Amino acid sequence: MNVQFPWLTVLTLLPLAAAFLIPVLPDREGKTVRWYALAIALLEFGLSAMVFWQHYDAQSAQMQMAELVPWLPQIGLNWSLAVDGLAVPLILLTGLVNTVAIFAAWQVKQKPRLFYFLMLALYSAQIGVFAAQDLILFFLIWELELVPVYLLISIWGGSKRQYAATKFILYTAVGSLFILIAGLAMAFSGGDFTLSMAALGLKDYPLALELLAYGGFLIAFGVKLPIFPLHTWLPDAHGEASAPVSMVLAGVLLKMGGYGLIRFNLQMLPDAHIYFAPVLVALGVVNIVYGALTAFGQENLKRRLAYSSISHMGFVLLGIGALNGIGLNGAMLQMLSHGLIAAALFFLAGVTYDRTHTLAMEKMSGIAQSMPKTFALFTAAAMASLALPGMSGFASELTVFLGLTNSDAYSTTFKVGVMFLAAVGVIITPVYLLSMVRRVFTGKQAGDIFDKLLLDINPRETFIALSLLLPIIAVGMYPKLATQTYDVTTTAVATHVHAALPAVAQHHLPLYAQLTQSAPSLLSEAAVANSTL
Repeated sequence: MNVQFPWLTVLTLLPLAAAFLIPVLPDREGKTVRWYALAIALLEFGLSAMVFWQHYDAQSAQMQMAELVPWLPQIGLNWSLAVDGLAVPLILLTGLVNTVAIFAAWQVKQKPRLFYFLMLALYSAQIGVFAAQDLILFFLIWELELVPVYLLISIWGGSKRQYAATKFILYTAVGSLFILIAGLAMAFSGGDFTLSMAALGLKDYPLALELLAYGGFLIAFGVKLPIFPLHTWLPDAHGEASAPVSMVLAGVLLKMGGYGLIRFNLQMLPDAHIYFAPVLVALGVVNIVYGALTAFGQENLKRRLAYSSISHMGFVLLGIGALNGIGLNGAMLQMLSHGLIAAALFFLAGVTYDRTHTLAMEKMSGIAQSMPKTFALFTAAAMASLALPGMSGFASELTVFLGLTNSDAYSTTFKVGVMFLAAVGVIITPVYLLSMVRRVFTGKQAGDIFDKLLLDINPRETFIALSLLLPIIAVGMYPKLATQTYDVTTTAVATHVHAALPAVAQHHLPLYAQLTQSAPSLLSEAAVANSTL
């Protein structure tokens, strides 16, 4: 090991190890179990913050805190963990979202031991995905993460939970196979077999293999992100999952797709990324516009929020496809921002459901009279989602737009077209979000549904909502709180991709003649863009 103490191993395994003690805890009504799970989540989150504060250097783009232990040396499989600016902020986001999600699950009465066991196991899997540096280890943890989500939806979900859970596992499990197939193809290429993700990124691959591997990773991570048309599992999963599960699903699991695209597609396959970047930009625009238009037509509150997530994740694709540092920086900021905002919205949707016992917006009208505090918090979260200035959503989307407009990789015509279509989605977003707030909270109260005064949000629930809203405002007012943890790494990744751009454009001019203006200037462009951020 390259560190004196295996902190990353502890952070990865602590929630899982603690989960195995749940079956032996003396508890009849689930109260002890829920306090135990919350204590473990708080310990994990606090330990993560402390470890990264002391041992992570944000000014270095190198992998840090590396741990390497031979696991199955016969096949080259190692327990290999390390972090950099791509992993650290997402691990901290994971800690916050999972902790508040466990606190939000206070009302779980059905099989509480199993529920909290799965939540802690899922917590460990998420940390493992962001820290793993061995291809097979990454794949195994990625696959294991699917099991708790499937069970959490199928057991504690709504009336169509079995359908939603089955659809989730089919889409994500089949998509995940492409990680294994593409990764092994890269591992065997060139006669020098390796499963180290760092070593795989240093290999030279035939262009055909690189393009095929890129396509495989794009499918795998595109399902999780999700990218149209691989998205259809998400609205069903959100519509049936309980609020705490939806918080983790939207707040963290979708970000695993964006993380995979950056870690595998950009870092390992820069030449192929140059070919696929316009495709990612186009898919990002489709996500933004399609998600916004479809969200507007949803009558189910959580399905509307699910399509909103699809729309907002389109900005991640735009940032990744911008081919410069500021665009990639914006993609990271959008993942962090959306993780907080989506978790807040799905939590408050759960608070509303607990009182009204319905997700049909036409049956909820007028509940602001009984739930004014919930109304205020829900409105604040909706404002963050529609990118109100002063909140993190505005900072992240603006950064993505700046990255795309400052990119020399695309012609003015292409950029104007993309910006116009993306702006359509941005305009539709406040329409469907504000109409959602209006229909749920204002107007004449549906007396046939509510025979008595509804209870407003309680102090525990208020604390959970503020735990997510306050970071949203803090990052919106001072984005450097988030960007300083990863901007050196995103600049290095963007520079790595830019270094390959001139050579690819020179040898494949028919492909780039209409898109490339001044490819050699992109390296200086990245440095200027990141310094302005």
